[in-house]
Amino acid sequence: MSDQLIHNFDFNQLIEFAATAKGEVFLKTAEGDVLNLKSRLTQLLALSSSLDWGNVGEATITCTDEEDESRLFRLNLYGRESND
Repeated sequence: MSDQLIHNFDFNQLIEFAATAKGEVFLKTAEGDVLNLKSRLTQLLALSSSLDWGNVGEATITCTDEEDESRLFRLNLYGRESND
């Protein structure tokens, strides 16, 4: 389990990723809070505080599942989950 820094990420895409993740997906805020992105309440809190016009400017994401980490890396790098 390692942290990944994401940049200019579409919030809806991040929520969709969290919904399909096998493990837990956490968003770490600049204030040091750790929010579970599978929680609807957390999604609303993240939406109200971390975003600019539906995009996550920069955030730290932690996945508890290694396969989810790989998917998030590809999604962050390519804007989609495969490099086809």
